[in-house]
Amino acid sequence: MLLCTKIRLEVSTQDAATLEFMQGKCRGLYNWWIGRLRNGEHWPGWQEAKKTLQASKQHDPELKAVYGKLLHEVYFRAEKAMQDFFRRCRAGEKRGFPRYKPRHEFFTLCYPAMYIQVEQNILRLPTGGKGKHKAFPDILARLTEPAPVTFREVAISRDARGHYYASFVSERQEEHREQGGTVAFDLGIKTLATGVNEEGRVYTIGGFKGHRWYNRQLDKIRSKRDRCKRGSRRYKHLSQVYQRVSQKKRAKRNDSLHKASHLISRKLVESTVVVGDLSQQQMVTDPRNAPNAHRNREVGNEWCVYTFVQMLIYKCKLYGKDLQIISEKYTSQDCSGCRNRQPMPLWKRTYRCSRCGLVMDRDENSARNILQRYLARLEPHTGDPVRCADVFTAINTFQHVEKGRTRGGHGSN
Repeated sequence: MLLCTKIRLEVSTQDAATLEFMQGKCRGLYNWWIGRLRNGEHWPGWQEAKKTLQASKQHDPELKAVYGKLLHEVYFRAEKAMQDFFRRCRAGEKRGFPRYKPRHEFFTLCYPAMYIQVEQNILRLPTGGKGKHKAFPDILARLTEPAPVTFREVAISRDARGHYYASFVSERQEEHREQGGTVAFDLGIKTLATGVNEEGRVYTIGGFKGHRWYNRQLDKIRSKRDRCKRGSRRYKHLSQVYQRVSQKKRAKRNDSLHKASHLISRKLVESTVVVGDLSQQQMVTDPRNAPNAHRNREVGNEWCVYTFVQMLIYKCKLYGKDLQIISEKYTSQDCSGCRNRQPMPLWKRTYRCSRCGLVMDRDENSARNILQRYLARLEPHTGDPVRCADVFTAINTFQHVEKGRTRGGHGSN
């Protein structure tokens, strides 16, 4: 299994300018090919497109100052973008033709492992040209953490705050654990995940709690920027401040998601993890929920259910755990004690059953229903969302119909 290790780099001003130059040229070459494809030209494939590199260097001599492997990566990336486009067309999905790479985004530079050197936490990145024709010296960046012993390639990226990172892609063997124990998690807004295992132990995992403070700061910065003339010095300054604050917010949110997913996939003793399949758009567009701007913002921007589930998928695979994703339809409305179903608005956080009198936290009740639904499945679970509630409803309806027929038959006799 491939594992990515991201390490921050410390580069000088000259090396940072060299990285900006090379990524700008790679981005320009990529956008040039995307423009040709948008004008109706046929994509010849990366082998044929790569043969035009020398002609491109004759047209733009500054491309000679860019390392050749970085320019080759441009054609590989364009090939992948076109293959994904063709796949979506065949599957009948939204096509999404490849787009231009904007100027404010850093074009990731991918170096193969055999062409770079790491000595005493110093990462040497080659540039284009040789001898007196070499326009820029090799880039010497210091790693803030030790690099992995073996790796396949290194991807150089930059965030909105101007910090550079090196992502080392390495291969790691998957762990195998003995099967034992199941834990089910319900993803929510109040807490990131609430889980229950077969013994009845409850796990409460809180997510990132500072998003409201950051949202207030971002709103203030955006309101000040909107009152400035577009393109002015103050407008550009506030835009940079906005990017730094939003990048810091994203970093803290991703850090909390990584810690939570690592806790579930690595620290918990249960070998089977069950997660409900829930759509974020469903939480916002449900007509039963009253319009709420704050909740819609939390669900759409701060909840990050998809990112969290994707982290769980590859981390559970890495640490040898079985991850199952099932439908959680009606799990917040069904009572985990007597299976009574009653409407439950989103703003109510305590579940109170009108039949058996059960009083429980909403997320804990939903987690118990997810666990019961997984353990009581009628067929071996295949990994696809199984609407067990619909199956149970159909079975109950069938039983009532059969009882009615039986009673009717005895009465006629």
